[in-house]
Amino acid sequence: MIRIGTAGWSVPATVRDRFPAEGATLHRYAAVLDAVEINSSFYRPHKPQTYARWAAATPERFRFAVKAPKTITHERRLVDADEPLDRFLGDTAALGHKRGPVLVQLPPSLRLDPAIAGSFFDRLRTRYDGEVVLEPRHGSWFTPEADTLLSSWRIARVAADPAVTDTARAPGGWTGLQYWRLHGSPRTYASAYGRERLETMAADVADPAWVLFDNTMFGAAAADALILQAILRSDAADAKLEP
Repeated sequence: MIRIGTAGWSVPATVRDRFPAEGATLHRYAAVLDAVEINSSFYRPHKPQTYARWAAATPERFRFAVKAPKTITHERRLVDADEPLDRFLGDTAALGHKRGPVLVQLPPSLRLDPAIAGSFFDRLRTRYDGEVVLEPRHGSWFTPEADTLLSSWRIARVAADPAVTDTARAPGGWTGLQYWRLHGSPRTYASAYGRERLETMAADVADPAWVLFDNTMFGAAAADALILQAILRSDAADAKLEP
């Protein structure tokens, strides 16, 4: 399963004709794409009833990735974070089986401290057995030792673009899941990727994977998601035709 989606579920005017014309935005979005990344949870909590409503508004095949609160990652920097972690996991549990990976994005200044990281991962894994992906942004996380640490806790390292190091361009950590976050380049959050670049990227995406487009500033994310979806479907169809 390779899931494709965007950060948030907007339906930009440039691709509006590719989605159903009627219904709430989430309903229309989920009729075409099968995944979304909830980024608003990074900035503020949502009530369990809100998560439950979102889950009920989407098809059975649909899944939500949820971003951990900045209280945990940027303010407490993975230390003494039990209370906000419990709240976040408790609230998002209302998504039920549609809750996908928990995304933990670290601030660029947060270097790897194995003791702090190990303690946090232990607390997280005590509370949550589902998929977890980490997007570190300090160079100290992109080493074989860091990958070994993440693998031991069954945590996949995000493949990000733009990347802080060459190693950050490829997935790392636990190999049971790939998670791609494509923020847009050369202009972060704005630039579209387009078919040629996405065809190259598609060759590196391996099942199981999530590919999320975060270049939402001018609506490029949804268009890129649809292009990648078409590329991967075409590749799958071609594979079935091979003798």
